[in-house]
Amino acid sequence: MSGIDPQGHGSASMKIAQELANDIMAGKLQPGDRLGEVVLAERFDISRGPVREALRSLVALGLVTFTPNIGASVRVMTAADAKALYEVRAALETEAARLAALNVDDSAKAALQPLLETDAHSVASHPSGAYLQRSGDRDFHNLIAQLSGNELIRRALSEELYPQLVLLRSQHKNVRGRGQVALKEHQRIVEAIMERDSELAALLMRRHLTASWNAFSSQLENNME
Repeated sequence: MSGIDPQGHGSASMKIAQELANDIMAGKLQPGDRLGEVVLAERFDISRGPVREALRSLVALGLVTFTPNIGASVRVMTAADAKALYEVRAALETEAARLAALNVDDSAKAALQPLLETDAHSVASHPSGAYLQRSGDRDFHNLIAQLSGNELIRRALSEELYPQLVLLRSQHKNVRGRGQVALKEHQRIVEAIMERDSELAALLMRRHLTASWNAFSSQLENNME
């Protein structure tokens, strides 16, 4: 898991950090939940040292916050956090789409089309729901980042920012009906990539992320009322 590189306790703290990150992104640990060192040490049957290192690595990853005299807890993302995250995504994903169009080949086309078909089926099964987020290269945005051919962009989007995006979405309700619209936007982006139209792919990605933010920010305001 990128961003997790604890020092001093090696694989033990890595394993703890990975399991806690998975629990946070799966919603088993909710925003605001306390992460006490003693409780976690008992859970993992280990000393507090590796637990402390694991929590530090999760702070660096943006999933956990630490408050003096209180301790660690699952991060509660603010509206400002959400806006900053979307702004960075827009910059990186627009370039990722442009590069993906320039680098597209038969293997890329073979990866994109089945993913769209799977997502179309998911959206058809949940017509009023939000676009379903997946892990790894089964997620549309992660796959585009991978197909960009730029390792720094891929790592930033798929490993460093992705956990925070999952945390944000777990904290707030999905936008009803956004799934069908997002899928159509994805399909148009893929068409531009397959046609090697890099400028159109970038433009459509930026429009898609702007629409996504507008829908999400409206829901965010409703949730915070």
